[in-house]
Formats: sequence, C-alpha cells, structure tokens
Amino acid sequence: MKKLIPVLLVLLSFQIMAQEKLQSIVNVTGEGIVTVVPDQVTISMSVENTGDDVIALKSLNDKTVDAVLNHIKQSGVEAKDIQTQYVSLNKRYDYNTKTYSFHAKQTITVLLRDLKKYDPLVSGLVQRGINSIDGITFGSSKAEELKSQARKNAIANAKMKAQEYAGVLNQKIGKAIQISEQGNYNPPMPLYRSEAVMMSDSGGGETLAVGEMEMKVKIQVVFELQ
Repeated sequence: MKKLIPVLLVLLSFQIMAQEKLQSIVNVTGEGIVTVVPDQVTISMSVENTGDDVIALKSLNDKTVDAVLNHIKQSGVEAKDIQTQYVSLNKRYDYNTKTYSFHAKQTITVLLRDLKKYDPLVSGLVQRGINSIDGITFGSSKAEELKSQARKNAIANAKMKAQEYAGVLNQKIGKAIQISEQGNYNPPMPLYRSEAVMMSDSGGGETLAVGEMEMKVKIQVVFELQ
C-alpha cells in the first residue's frame, strides 16, 4: 500500500499539470472565393469506328486521327497542349446476329489557350471525323495567382469569424496556433458532347458560353482565446 502512494501522487501531479496547460482556443473555418472569367478551355474528344475487318478499321481510325491532329496543329495549338489519353481496339460479339465485329477508339485532349479559336477548331474537328466530344473544362492562366488570393481571403474570413465569436463572449483572440487547408479548386460544369457537336456544327456564330469560374479554398484556423 505504501508503494502505491508515490505512484498515485505522481499521476495526480501529471493531471494537475495537464489541467494547468489546458489552453482556451477558438476553432474556425474560413472560406476564400475568387471569381474570374476563364481564358482557357480543355476539350476532350474521341475518334471511334466499328467494322468487320480489323485491319481496315484500324487504318480508318488512324487516318482520321492523323487528320484531326494535323488540323489541331494547323490551328496554332502547340504540341505540348495535345495529348492522347486513351487508345483501344476491341473485338465484340453480337448475340443476336451471332457475329463478331471490331471497335476502335482513340481519345485526345487539347488545351486551347485562345478561346477565340474554339469555334473554328471544333467545326474543323467534326469535319475531319471527330464523332464524340466528351466534354470541356474551363481554366485560367492565372490559376496559381488566384489560388494564392483565395487563401488570403480564407484566412481573413477565419479571423473575422473568430473575432465575432470572441466578441460576443467579451473576449479576444490571440495568435493563430494551427492552420490547415481543406479547400480545393472547383471548375464550372462542362458542356457535354451531344450539345457541343450540334452547336459547333450549326453554321456560324459563337457557341461557347464562357461565364465565370470560382477559385474556392477553405482553411481551418485555431486561435488562442483570451
């Protein structure tokens, strides 16, 4: 029993020290939003064909892809902004006709840094054999700069919230003791293929509604509460 007393005293001392070190804090999440008009667009497109002769089918798909890539380059798009994303050549079986066929597909993405080139580019792509535009994603050449500003806005928003909470309690906030970013960049919804092809092949005029995009960041900040 005598041996237990020193142990209990040590544990009690640790508990008292822990209570003394317990810090009053206020934990808030700030949101920073920056709005910008996009100046770039990434287009995802596919060339796909079906046939009974695998050699002839591959030749047809390759020829179409070659024409598409040449058109993209002639439109002033740099090689670094053109990328093949997916290539497939599959054998398929039709249970109704009891016959086999082959399906070839190649998907390409293009980063277009000049939105004025969108309409002539897409119209030319359709004419050269693109039969599927899978979607577009808007972007900004100033993305990193905008993200930086959004982070600053999020920190300012977090500080304002913390001051409001503390003020109601007739207290103040001290220094920030922990910061963690939780936010991410959310691009606008893409324009999907059926509408994109029909619009771009409609015979003139503008077909791309750019709108605005948001750069949104959420940051959690823990402040001392005084």
